[in-house]
Amino acid sequence: MRKEYETVIGLEVHVELATKTKIFCACSTEFGGAPNTHTCPVCTGMPGSLPVLNKQVVEYAIAVGLATNCTITQYCKFDRKNYFYPDNPQNYQISQLYLPICRNGGVEIETAGGKKTIGIHEIHMEEDAGKLVHDEWEDVSIVDYNRSGVPLIEIVSEPDMRSADEVIAYLEKLRMIIQYLGASDCKLNEGSMRADVNLSVREVGATEFGTRTEMKNLNSFKAIARAIEGERERQIELIEMGKSVVQETRRWDDNKESSFAMRSKEDAQDYRYFPEPDLVPIVISDEWLAEVKAREPELRTAKLERYKKEYDIPDYDAEIITSHKRLADIFEATTELCGKPKKVSNWLMVETMRLLKENDMEPEDIRFSPGNLAKLIDLADAGTINSSVAKEVFEEVFKNDIDPEKYVEEKGLKTVNDEGALRTTIEQIIKDNPQSVEDYHNGKEKAIGFLVGQTMKAMKGKANPAMVNQILKELL
Repeated sequence: MRKEYETVIGLEVHVELATKTKIFCACSTEFGGAPNTHTCPVCTGMPGSLPVLNKQVVEYAIAVGLATNCTITQYCKFDRKNYFYPDNPQNYQISQLYLPICRNGGVEIETAGGKKTIGIHEIHMEEDAGKLVHDEWEDVSIVDYNRSGVPLIEIVSEPDMRSADEVIAYLEKLRMIIQYLGASDCKLNEGSMRADVNLSVREVGATEFGTRTEMKNLNSFKAIARAIEGERERQIELIEMGKSVVQETRRWDDNKESSFAMRSKEDAQDYRYFPEPDLVPIVISDEWLAEVKAREPELRTAKLERYKKEYDIPDYDAEIITSHKRLADIFEATTELCGKPKKVSNWLMVETMRLLKENDMEPEDIRFSPGNLAKLIDLADAGTINSSVAKEVFEEVFKNDIDPEKYVEEKGLKTVNDEGALRTTIEQIIKDNPQSVEDYHNGKEKAIGFLVGQTMKAMKGKANPAMVNQILKELL
C-alpha cells in the first residue's frame, strides 16, 4: 500500500517595481525596446561606473512590507552576491542578504480548506539580470541587457504552503496587494512577477523536511499548478523506488509538462556575499516610514467595505470587482460618469468576464476606457440601441475601445421605434407563419417567441423588443 505524503512548499517571488528608471542608474525600465537600447555604463557593468540608489525603489519596498505585515529594517544595507553568468554583466548582483529591508510578515489566504496565514520570511531589494536569448539556428547565445538593473523585490515565504491551491491563493493575494499599491503591474506573461517554487515531500506525520528542489521558468498560474503536481509526483516516485531526491534547481517545460535539472542548488556561502562597498547603508527614519504609510492608497479590504455602503450592487459583485484593481478602477470611473453602479457592475460581471475568459486574458489586460463603457450604458438605457445590439457594440468596445456613439451612428444600429414600419413588418410575419398564429390561439405561449424572433430577424436585430411584443399581441 502506498504511503501518504505531504507536500511542503515555499516560494521566492520576484516582482519588478513600477519605477520609470532602473535601481542604480537613469536608464528606462520600459518593457520591450530594441535589445541593449535601455543601457548605460552602470547597468552593463563597465569598470569604474558607480551605482546610485533610486529612492522610489526603497519606498515601494517599504509600502509592500507594510501591506504584508512585515517589520521594516530601519537600518539596512546592500550586499554583493558573486556569480558568473553572461547575463550578469558585473559578475555579481547587488542584493540584500544580512539586513533585508522587510522581515517577519505574513498574509492571510482563503481556500476550500479555510483561512490560513502564510508567513513571509523576508523581502529584499535587488537588481535584475539581463536576458539570455538562445539562437538554436546559429547555436549561440546572445544577451540583451535592457532588463539588467531593473529594480526587483524578492518576497521569500516560509515553507507554509501544502498544495497548489494554497500557492495560487497566496500569489493572487500578493499580486492584488502590490497592484493596489501601484508598486508593480505584476504581469506574469511579461515577467514582472515571477515565482520560483521550492518543494519537498515527506510522509504524513513526519516532522523533518524532505530534500527540496527549486523550480524556475514559471510564467502563469496554470504552469505553477502543473509544475507543483508534476514535481510532487516525481519526488514521491523516487522515494518509493528507494532513491534519494537531489537538491537542485530544475527548469519547468510547460509544453512537455515535465521538469529537468539545470544545476545543483547553491547555498549562500557559494555566492561569497560581502557588504556592497559602493553603496552606503540606508537609514529609514520614523518620519519617512510614517510618510510612506500615509501615502498608502485605499486597499482592497477598505474598498470592499465602502462599496457595500456606497453602491447598490450585490456583495458577490463587490467581492469580484475589488479583487482586481483594474476592474475596481474601471467600475469607479464609469460609475462616476454615468451614475449607474448596478448597470456598470452587470457589464463588468457578465460581458467583460465572458470576453476575458474567451480571449484568455486577465483583468489587467483590459484596454477599454471607462468613458466608452459609460456611453454604451447610456445608449442602452435610453433605448437608442436594444440589448442584443448593445452586446455586439460592447465586443467592439472591448477589442478596440471604439466610441459607441459614433459606431452606432456609422453602422446604422439605432433601434427602430417607428410603429408604422414595425406594424407593416409584423403583419407580413403573421401572414407568413399561419401555423405559429394557430398555435398561439390554441394556448401555446411559446409560439409568440418564434414570431418575435422572426420580426427581429426581418428588422436585422434593430427593433424595439417591447414594441414588437406589444404590436404582436395586439394583432394576434
